[in-house]
Amino acid sequence: MSLSQSAPALPDLRQTQIVEWLTTLSDIPTLPATLRPASADASFRRYFRIDTAGPGTTAGGTLIVMDAPPPQEDVRPFIEIGALFGGIGLSVPAVLAQDVERGFLLLSDLGSTTYLQQLNSDSSIENAHKLYMDAIDALVLLQTKSQPDVLPEYDRAFLLRELQIFPEWYIGKHLKATLSDQQSADLDKVFDAVLANNLAQPQVFIHRDYHSRNLMVLADGNPGVLDFQGALYGPISYDIVSLLRDVYIQWDEAQVLDWLIRYWERAKRAGLPVAPDIDSFYRDFEYMGLQRHLKILGLFARLHHRDGKEAYLRDIPLVMDYVRKTALRYRELIPLVRMLDKLEDKAVQVGYTF
Repeated sequence: MSLSQSAPALPDLRQTQIVEWLTTLSDIPTLPATLRPASADASFRRYFRIDTAGPGTTAGGTLIVMDAPPPQEDVRPFIEIGALFGGIGLSVPAVLAQDVERGFLLLSDLGSTTYLQQLNSDSSIENAHKLYMDAIDALVLLQTKSQPDVLPEYDRAFLLRELQIFPEWYIGKHLKATLSDQQSADLDKVFDAVLANNLAQPQVFIHRDYHSRNLMVLADGNPGVLDFQGALYGPISYDIVSLLRDVYIQWDEAQVLDWLIRYWERAKRAGLPVAPDIDSFYRDFEYMGLQRHLKILGLFARLHHRDGKEAYLRDIPLVMDYVRKTALRYRELIPLVRMLDKLEDKAVQVGYTF
């Protein structure tokens, strides 16, 4: 989710309810006529920007209205995790008013410039480096404050459910293919190898979508962090994978490795339990990335075929590029590439293995 994209108008009933609710908030005077789309995301949530009333008849600043229609959405995790992350010191939207039963939140506005927009409009590596180092510092801060039994655990069952979205939606629905018994067995072995690595990693608080569309460029306290309601307690490499192997923007592998090493060095200095050598940590990073990217292939296919959100198909080639390059580097993962070659009628690519 990013607070900059255009979005279709709410159904009249929901929009009417929002306006009625805002008029009851006498301590936070807003201008209902200025309610306008701020963004949409991959869920049922919608975000609107609204002007606040200033002195006299002048406008003040702006706020964000979240519409999270029950029963599809529940605003309580956003409220609870926002309080947790804000208490740690991350820049997150403040909840100014809430109607939990109807799924409405009034939030502070972190602006309209996402990392992705800034990176696309300013291609200088100096600017990108500053943004990424800010994001890495914020991530290390989040991880150093981690505690067990606060957030739900990102356990094997959860990780495997996510992986299963890939054969169901990408292979079955998108490619319209059915796996043979041997292909299914090979895929299960790949999943087992990926999960064995994921589950052996130390656990910390994880955002789960820590990437360029959910990070806002701020003058102070950069970055602003959005879309954190799905946070869990899970593998330490997950969020750095989301950031550096972003499915919406790609960087040269040398640059990714540079930023990864800088994260790893900061994490070690902060006392985080990352792998003691960078080669081992890079392997953890790659295996975690494969879990995430296989899930995303399935999610993007589902968003298209089930929800009619065709725009996500444009990002599938980059995600598949990540999957193939990673799988080709490790002997136990190569069966995945061979399976994809057969399914997609592509020539076998020559890779190297560790």
